[in-house]
Amino acid sequence: MAFICGYSAEFALEASGKPTHYASGNFSSPPVMSQFFRIHPDNPQPRLINQAVQIINDGGIVALPTDSSYALACHLDDKDAVERIRRIRGLDEKQLLSLLVRDLSELSNFAIVDNRNYRLIKSVTPGPYVFVLQATKEVPRRLSHPSRKTIGLRVPNHAITLALLEALGQPLLGSTLIMPGDTHPLNDAEEIREKLEKQIDLVIDAGACPMEPSTVIDLTGEEPVLVRPGLGSLEPFGLTADSA
Repeated sequence: MAFICGYSAEFALEASGKPTHYASGNFSSPPVMSQFFRIHPDNPQPRLINQAVQIINDGGIVALPTDSSYALACHLDDKDAVERIRRIRGLDEKQLLSLLVRDLSELSNFAIVDNRNYRLIKSVTPGPYVFVLQATKEVPRRLSHPSRKTIGLRVPNHAITLALLEALGQPLLGSTLIMPGDTHPLNDAEEIREKLEKQIDLVIDAGACPMEPSTVIDLTGEEPVLVRPGLGSLEPFGLTADSA
């Protein structure tokens, strides 16, 4: 059974009425104030999903729920938005952002995977994992590790994120929403808005998510290597928390 972020019946099914203003007609610069959408975690409202996609296409950064925690995400090809996420997270170019994809049909466009690892990934996705894989030549250099030429890939198990990916028609680039100096992801949409409303463009409220990041597994070698323990079980990979 998929874990879906908690949702209260008191939540409105429309975007919040809080006024929102932007500095210009696009989102290449941080917003004056982010928008705030309350979206049902099981049955996302198509109108709000489409509005969120428009914000992403216009260069916006979105805080969205996943099956492990909240994450920051932006358009795959938007260099400015990617750099903004890195600044918010305090990440350098050697720390990978993850490609969020709808399903494994998109895998071959971005990563080189042998049959054994493909079967392994398929057995646990969609789910709370990021897989470090060898990037294909088609992946832009700025999206892969500068020396190892690897990329992180994630197939989330959350209706809102999957609806966004379906409406967008291509992957998102994302990162677990852990602020510099923190050890756990932000878990509450109101707190995210309070902390980041002048740095991101949209907060999607779907209720509380688990306060645990995704499990990161490196599959570029002969055997799986645990990079970061998280919500995803290590058992399918023959690993333990001590493997990190």
